[in-house]
Amino acid sequence: MKVFSFELVKSCLAPEDYPPDNCPEIAFVGRSNVGKSSAINALLGHKGIARVSSTPGKTRLINFFKINRSFYFVDLPGYGYARVPKAIKASWVSFLEHYLMNRKQLRGVVLLLDARHPPTDLDLQMKVWLEHIEIPLLVVMTKADKIPLGDWKKVLESHVIGLGLSPTHTVLPFSARTRAGKESLWRSIESFLAKPRLR
Repeated sequence: MKVFSFELVKSCLAPEDYPPDNCPEIAFVGRSNVGKSSAINALLGHKGIARVSSTPGKTRLINFFKINRSFYFVDLPGYGYARVPKAIKASWVSFLEHYLMNRKQLRGVVLLLDARHPPTDLDLQMKVWLEHIEIPLLVVMTKADKIPLGDWKKVLESHVIGLGLSPTHTVLPFSARTRAGKESLWRSIESFLAKPRLR
């Protein structure tokens, strides 16, 4: 994918504020501090379009980035950060569920996991729920440059088992720092964009 234009179009939560056009959308979801913003920046070849924060739980809105004037990356609030007040967490869950279940423009979800740590119960719940509502799902292991090459097979197996994935399920390693896995991730995103929403 050649990226020739990108812009942050909206930062919002209320469905009535979502972009009104019918361009397809690819959503990015994962635990707080898993590297969603860094992954988006790496894919777009730009350091600052998605804000990267050292404070987990900083993204509290749904951010819509329009790419090549034809589709969106959607950066969803991270989950699982203990210091976020319960009331805010509850509102996030409500808005996330509404977006994921009702957004007709959504073509697929990229579930990001930190390669250095085994999947959490929240990661598993997100994976199971996305499969239940039949949204195409791609699992991406971020911060791959932090894992020694000799350990990759073991790390990959632990994530496949931890998420209850079949051995044939594609799990992509990715590093925002080195850009390793960037082309493979783009190919998967393009395959999502080429298909209509199933429901």
